[in-house]
Amino acid sequence: MGKHLLIIRLSSFGDVAMTVPVIGLLRSKHPEIKITILTTEFFSALFSQVPNINFIFFEPKHKTLSGLYSLSKDINNLNPDYVLDLHNVLRTKLLRFFSALSCNNIKANFILDKGRKEKKELIKGVTFKQLKSMHQRYADVLCRLNIKLDLRNFKYYKKINISNKNYNFNTQNKIIGIAPFAGHICKEYSLTKIIEIIAFLNDTYEILIFGGPGDETKKIKEICKTNKNTYNMSTDYSLEEQMGIISNLDLMISMDSANGHIASLFGIHVLTIWGATHPFTGYAPYMQPEINSITPDIKSYPKLPVTIYGSNCPRDYLDAINSIKTKTILKRVEELI
Repeated sequence: MGKHLLIIRLSSFGDVAMTVPVIGLLRSKHPEIKITILTTEFFSALFSQVPNINFIFFEPKHKTLSGLYSLSKDINNLNPDYVLDLHNVLRTKLLRFFSALSCNNIKANFILDKGRKEKKELIKGVTFKQLKSMHQRYADVLCRLNIKLDLRNFKYYKKINISNKNYNFNTQNKIIGIAPFAGHICKEYSLTKIIEIIAFLNDTYEILIFGGPGDETKKIKEICKTNKNTYNMSTDYSLEEQMGIISNLDLMISMDSANGHIASLFGIHVLTIWGATHPFTGYAPYMQPEINSITPDIKSYPKLPVTIYGSNCPRDYLDAINSIKTKTILKRVEELI
């Protein structure tokens, strides 16, 4: 009888997307294993091309202690053999604790090693080297179950047919996606420079701009008003629709953020712009060559990286990302498409 694995990754967007190659490869290599993923209903769309996946959803009501306890009972009713905690935060630790109080069926918990020591040494300048990717760290959790995965064998998601959709952009032309926003200012290339890139590209390509609700959408709409062949891909589309659109891109230009990770699942070229963070931290999109990560000049910013996620960035590194010249980015765009 095959094992039943409960895999936990509640957030964030990019981190959940980075589990997809691992779980997709697990499914294809071990069809006998039952897989249940604990995440939000919104993020479940990321696994749309991984067959035979079961879900249990983390909901707002589960954010309290009583909610976590209730969720642990729901988990126990599923009777998983093993729990793989790919998040390893206080909330998931409590969830595992509550499950252990009332369930004897779970044989073992396997916990993500986030590599905190190595990452701390990296941002303190003790070392400056490529750390293990988060994709590999997720796969390493499965190794403890004697499940070994070669991440190079993940089969990219299939391109989704959108020719029957009434989108404003021309699907027959080459299309570039741009995701200019991130969770922290030190990870965002200035909109002035983004507009320079758009102005150079929009005579030749359709430009689709991705972002979130609220202020990001307002900024995108303003950009689209004043730039030809430039279209807003934010709040008017579900995640499933956005993934379909992304699958048809010829290139994605992204900050250190989720849209780049989604594009990489389809085998699309992803050009990532880095600021105070750095691809050495292990968060680069899946199977993208090093040359596709554009970083500030290390001679000008010798302490890079100074943050892992973008938080607690030193003031003198907040604008490091804008030291990257637009011509550097455009040169790589021309090389890729």
